[in-house]
Amino acid sequence: MSRIGKLPIKIPTNVDIDCNGSKIIVKGKFGILQNIIPHELAIKQDDDILIVTLKNESKKNRALHGLYRTLINNMVIGVSEQFKITLNLVGVGYRAVVEGKKLVLNLGYSHEVNMEIPDGILVEVSKNTTLDLKGCNKEELGLFATKIRSWRPPEPYKGKGILYENERVLRKAGKSGKK
Repeated sequence: MSRIGKLPIKIPTNVDIDCNGSKIIVKGKFGILQNIIPHELAIKQDDDILIVTLKNESKKNRALHGLYRTLINNMVIGVSEQFKITLNLVGVGYRAVVEGKKLVLNLGYSHEVNMEIPDGILVEVSKNTTLDLKGCNKEELGLFATKIRSWRPPEPYKGKGILYENERVLRKAGKSGKK
């Protein structure tokens, strides 16, 4: 049996969970998230604790057990606290601006990069080079951060690019030149 799947999920007081059949709906102060649970899993709710159990044991079902327990836990955390990802733009002339529902990035190209901000994600720019992304859906938030980062991934020679908050780029030595 999955060790992660066995762990109980603590439900905060401001979160409501509705589980009917194979669909689970989690409501909180930051939004509503829903997911479909495979029929191999069952969910029991006791007051402020949620437990995900298996109906029958198999290798595939044990893998699903841990996965869906983590997905449900992320839904509960997301609607009660929100997730946050911080990106730093490192490079001369790199900057970001939020214009309505668009994120405008200057990343050293001859043109500006315009990106649509998805619903449910809040983008804040501080000091022109720091992006704070907030959202209740961890999967969508990570995907959007990856799309932003794909425009200028960190490079090992000068350390320029779009970096996560505490990311360190391993630097390489450049060409040594003639002696």
